[in-house]
Amino acid sequence: MRLALLSTAAVLSASAAFAQEPLRVCADPNNLPFSDSSGAGFENKIATMVADELRRPLVFVWRAQRRGFLREGVNAGECDLVTGVPTGLPVIRTTRPYYRSTYVFVSRPGDPRVSSLDDPLLKRVRVGVQLIGDDGMNSPPAHALAKRGVIDNVRGFPVYGDYREPGPGGAIIRAVADGRIDVAAVWGPTAGYFSKEMSPPLMVTPFDVAFDSGLAFAFDISMGVRKTDAELGDAVQDALDKLAPRIAATLTDYGVPLIERN
Repeated sequence: MRLALLSTAAVLSASAAFAQEPLRVCADPNNLPFSDSSGAGFENKIATMVADELRRPLVFVWRAQRRGFLREGVNAGECDLVTGVPTGLPVIRTTRPYYRSTYVFVSRPGDPRVSSLDDPLLKRVRVGVQLIGDDGMNSPPAHALAKRGVIDNVRGFPVYGDYREPGPGGAIIRAVADGRIDVAAVWGPTAGYFSKEMSPPLMVTPFDVAFDSGLAFAFDISMGVRKTDAELGDAVQDALDKLAPRIAATLTDYGVPLIERN
């Protein structure tokens, strides 16, 4: 009996110690609406919910979301968790998706509303698209427009923007608001957040995703841990399941266009 009690006490003590270990989250300090160093992003808020649910102190490890973000961050042991990655990304262990969003069109109030990349209006107006990655790769909408011959009137905006400015990802939205471009094809969370911040607020119209089977425009988003960290991955999944209503409400507050997950 004494041995059993000692064994139980040891297990409980180990569990308590684990619960007190900080949950280190790699996050970009200047990437609203996702995260920033003041904690104003929706990924900051959701990470806080998860850490509270796990009863672990939260520590943000600030790292610009550029090439090497995963390799030199979570996979190198610098942090334990990343809060927003495509579901099934092969280099890490991902949770089930906690939201699904889509590319959208952003335009000014009173202008014609565009919902399809086949809209002939796109050949006559100034169109903004996001360029992804350090090497300026084209986003899915840019590829789709090029396939349709919409090229000369298209302007690219780096998805990370000018990192010296606050909220750099919103540059493409500000270009719509001030008339430098007429319509923009933008990843939904970025579009929804910054469009609400403009005066007047801009129109956000989700893509009609059925029109181009060769490209994906809607994506499931998960949290990720190291491939070897199955215990933490399962614990984070349990937390996400319990927090699902609060997470959905937070995403809605930030203007994230949510679509039904597959």
